[in-house]
Amino acid sequence: MVAFGKKLRESQIQEWKGHYIDYKLMKKKLKRYTQQVEVGTENHLIVLKDFSRLLDCQIEKFVLFLLEQQGILASRLSTLGKQNDSLLQQADRKKVSELREAYRSIGQDLLRTLFFVEMNAVGLRKILKKFDKRFGFKFTNYYVKTRANHPYSQLRQVCKHVGIGAVVGAISRNLADLQDHRGSYISIYDQPALSHPDPVVDSIRAAVDRLSNSTNFLHYLGKHALIVQDEFPSSSEDSTDDNYHFMSLLLNLANTFLYMVNTYIIVPTADRYTMTLGAAATVCGVVIGSMAVAQVFSSVYFSAWSNRSYMRPLVFSSIVLFVGNTLYALAYDLDSLSVLLIGRLFCGLGSARAVNRRYISDCVPLKLRMQASAGFVSASALGMACGPALACLFQTEFKIYKLTFNEATLPGWVMALAWLVYLLWLCISFREPSRETKENVVPEESNSGRYINGSRETKENALPEESYSGRFINISVDNYSTQPLLMNSNNKLQDEDEDEDEDCDDAEEDSKEIQKSVNSIVSAYRLLTPSVKVQLLVYFMLKYAMEIVLAESSLITGYYFIWSTSSVAIFLACLGLTVLPVNVLVGSYISNIFEERQVLLASEILVCIGILLSFHIFSSYSVPQYVGSALLTFVSAEVLEGVNLSLLSRVMSSRLSRGTFNGGLLSTEAGTLARVVADGTITLAGYLGVSKVLNTTLVPSLFFCVCSIVATCFTYNSLY
Repeated sequence: MVAFGKKLRESQIQEWKGHYIDYKLMKKKLKRYTQQVEVGTENHLIVLKDFSRLLDCQIEKFVLFLLEQQGILASRLSTLGKQNDSLLQQADRKKVSELREAYRSIGQDLLRTLFFVEMNAVGLRKILKKFDKRFGFKFTNYYVKTRANHPYSQLRQVCKHVGIGAVVGAISRNLADLQDHRGSYISIYDQPALSHPDPVVDSIRAAVDRLSNSTNFLHYLGKHALIVQDEFPSSSEDSTDDNYHFMSLLLNLANTFLYMVNTYIIVPTADRYTMTLGAAATVCGVVIGSMAVAQVFSSVYFSAWSNRSYMRPLVFSSIVLFVGNTLYALAYDLDSLSVLLIGRLFCGLGSARAVNRRYISDCVPLKLRMQASAGFVSASALGMACGPALACLFQTEFKIYKLTFNEATLPGWVMALAWLVYLLWLCISFREPSRETKENVVPEESNSGRYINGSRETKENALPEESYSGRFINISVDNYSTQPLLMNSNNKLQDEDEDEDEDCDDAEEDSKEIQKSVNSIVSAYRLLTPSVKVQLLVYFMLKYAMEIVLAESSLITGYYFIWSTSSVAIFLACLGLTVLPVNVLVGSYISNIFEERQVLLASEILVCIGILLSFHIFSSYSVPQYVGSALLTFVSAEVLEGVNLSLLSRVMSSRLSRGTFNGGLLSTEAGTLARVVADGTITLAGYLGVSKVLNTTLVPSLFFCVCSIVATCFTYNSLY
């Protein structure tokens, strides 16, 4: 893997070389500071102030150049605007075409400017991480806190891009005006779909969204899958086109949907089922949670298995889930609580969500990966809603031979049949993708055509412009073609000695931080910075709160309100149906108005309020109080989950993007562990009596929520 310092030098536009941050200088400064602090000739406070001044100068250098480039683009747009006004009144198609190309040329220059900013932003983020790692204290927290919120902050220019929107708007509007609309004038303000009529503008929009963390519903929903992307995708990203098979992806999503249905279809009837078998109603917590207990272990071996195959673990998952649901249904006629629990344990052992995530990450092309991730999350949300809704339909009882079919056993029989059908579909339609990977080759010399992530692209196999969004592209100044901007031989000889220490340092650190995947839980834990740990704690808390609301709903509503199974099922289905609308609201609007860390903290506070409102303090406990507090807790936790996983994907190490112990697995384990603890809490609370279950289970929820809020406040500025 090429070290970042070398990658930055190779990606520079030659004419702009002096305006990039001096990553090499800052690394040398860090090394000198480390040596001085170790021998006691320098203290941390002086180092902090000195390095802050250095960063201020570096940021000021490239921000002022950015403003200069914006001015040049604005001047060119002003000149073209005058030509545009006169041409719109003429019928000279040739000149209109020339003017359209001129606007596209400005768009290409703007795109090049945005990549310039993106490379500098990545360099700043990396050097801040290195400083924190070397000195063991929160320099990033201090620097962002003191600089980002200042009224004259230049750091904010890196992400906010005041003026870029105006340039994009001018290019979009004029390109739309120059389109042939068969004699009718259509404004982009009247037809928002025309706001980006050109691939160049689409690429610009994607680049701005990446830098400013702007999002829409699709991207916001896709982030829930926590499929961590490398900052510099390798050439192997393009090879996933050969592995992509739509039906196989659909089967992965179907597996996700069915598993979530399987998880929640028993919730409305679990307490009644355990009472039928002679156990207390609160044992439903163990019945529901036993699936999560097994999933803690299955997630690990399925993640490891997916390193070698995708189809075999999915086949194994389907068989185990078929057996588990059959045992769950048979427990009624066998009158055995043990068989019931074993059946649910088998269901947990069949959890292949780690395989589903890995398939999307490894086998879906980059341009479709966000859509596939959104599909993964949507399938989970729909499964959560459909599970209780199906349980509502099973209000019947009959026998076939000695087998009983009623509201308790039908969820097991129906899911067993569903997994059997899925297994047959899987064996017929799934295609095992190729495991071959390509070496990441860095181009050594300039040639005609484009180089994208080390792969040469000629005119014959050129991709459309929109395909370049999301990748770092080296764009030359004269002809916009991408070329490796390497130093000449004399400069190489001159800098060899100077770069020797840096390259060794990069080789030592980057090989650990970027290239190697994590294959042990110990290695994964070492990569967890305080920010990542806090986000995992937040994820644990929200999953705990959601599981308490869902798992004890039948028990609580039966005790306080004497709800029927149908009423509980409808209530849970309505909660599940809020997932997608809430994500539309947050992904399309709220997350673009407020910073994600602001939404994160506000959502935690709302979850806390929802938990407080749920307590049974007064003599009477009403349906509006329960339903309102449960809805507030659940919806706030849903909002919190989206922004939490989005922030987690940014602060998590890129090494956790692949391998057995990847970021998706860590979040799954945190969420699954939360469910286990929550379900266990419900059962333990049952020993105090059903009347005390509600308040007893809410106390840990409140404790975890308060701890999460405090921890978030301590790491708030590192979530920038």
